[in-house]
Amino acid sequence: MFLILTLALLPLGLIALIASLQAIRTADLEKEALLRVAVTQSARKLTADLQSDRTALELTVNALASPGGETGICQRLELFLTSHDRNGGLFYIYDRRGQRLCGSTVSEPAGIAIGERFAGKDAQLLPASQFLVSRVRSRNGALVGFAYYSRAHLESVADPATALQNRQLTLRQGNARMVISRPGGAPINGHSSSLSARLDPPDIVLTMTVRDPPATVARMLSLFLPLVMWFAAAAVGWFVVNRLLIRPLVLLRRSVAAYHPGEVLEPLQKVRTPAQEIVALGETFREISEDVATHEAEMAQGLETQRKLTREVHHRVKNNLQIIASLINLHARSAHDPEAVEAYASIQRRVDALSVVHRNHFAELEDNRGVGVRPLISELSASLRGTAPAQARRFGIQIDADDLHISQDVAVPIAFLLTELVELAMMLDPHGAMRIAVRGVAGRDNRALLSVRSSGLRASEAMTIHLAERYGRVLTGLSRQLRAPLDHDAEAGGYTIEISVIP
Repeated sequence: MFLILTLALLPLGLIALIASLQAIRTADLEKEALLRVAVTQSARKLTADLQSDRTALELTVNALASPGGETGICQRLELFLTSHDRNGGLFYIYDRRGQRLCGSTVSEPAGIAIGERFAGKDAQLLPASQFLVSRVRSRNGALVGFAYYSRAHLESVADPATALQNRQLTLRQGNARMVISRPGGAPINGHSSSLSARLDPPDIVLTMTVRDPPATVARMLSLFLPLVMWFAAAAVGWFVVNRLLIRPLVLLRRSVAAYHPGEVLEPLQKVRTPAQEIVALGETFREISEDVATHEAEMAQGLETQRKLTREVHHRVKNNLQIIASLINLHARSAHDPEAVEAYASIQRRVDALSVVHRNHFAELEDNRGVGVRPLISELSASLRGTAPAQARRFGIQIDADDLHISQDVAVPIAFLLTELVELAMMLDPHGAMRIAVRGVAGRDNRALLSVRSSGLRASEAMTIHLAERYGRVLTGLSRQLRAPLDHDAEAGGYTIEISVIP
């Protein structure tokens, strides 16, 4: 029914609309013709007024420039200008030295500099002072005369004979613009019509702007009445379809779009519709959401159980490593051979390194951010200093690390790498110190640079022997686990390697 009503009423509405638009177009053409006549008439009147004054000013300037010029001609020029300017015609005549020969007693309006009096156009707009100035030079170029026209005088001259309401007259010269008349003193905004005509000199354009009549409700209804009837019929059909079909579907879509797993949907709880298909669809969504909520609860329970088991595994591994470290410490106390004691201490340092990694990883399980680099190195350094040989008890370790986090797969080889380097530095220079720094790589939020520097790691014969016997192979294997080359600066005694961090 909605489609039939639309197709039946639409042709009649279009015919009436075309006729109304044609009538409006005819009225607009008549208004445009009247506006063209008015702006042409105003331009001619303004041009004639400017030309007559310009002729009088030219005669005066030439008379004063000639030898023995008559000075009384200035009074006659003033009488001529004031005779048709009710605001008093302003004129001024200057020589090349800038001396005023004659002119009005009123101060000259601002806008023309002293050095520009003999240069410039024959007519010039001064928007700042709201004047139009006409410039005339004598035939011998010795004198120059100016005639100023106020905005009120220009409005009275350019006022068209036709009774145009709500008109605005504007003079333009290049980028300069001066409004000489406004309806009620306010500028015309909104819909309007404008036409322009050139003055003499031709670089000044007079523009007349007329405000279009407002579109009243009655006028719009009379114009679009057939379409209003057509729209009313279409709106009734749309209202029925919208209330019974579209609105329930929109509410159903919003409920489904705002659905979060674990909730139970009730999409049509506040809406009633006779469409049984929509009701069945809403019930289907409700049943699906119930099933999803049940599965979400089961998955959450399973995840919580898995998290507890993972924490328990790491806790047991940490405890077992501590037990192993304690057993090694007990055996080391019963050993009397210095080499055996040092071997036990070396093994204990590596077990402690692995225990530190598991302890820090166990502490970070709640946030799932990985192992913190700074606390890992700090705790590892404290453990290494505690198990250091007697001659290396004063070995200093300085830590400078950013707030970064790494995975357990990266933390284990880093802990062993630092253990090997600290032990090697303590062995070669027991009274020295070590600086461990971890800094993020600029422009790469998933990479960081680990650097270890100590005087004991500088190139020496003992360093070469220890690297060849054991430490070199261990360091190479650990760098392969980190999947990055381990660079050694033999002169500075430093090792650097790039590691992966959690962004």
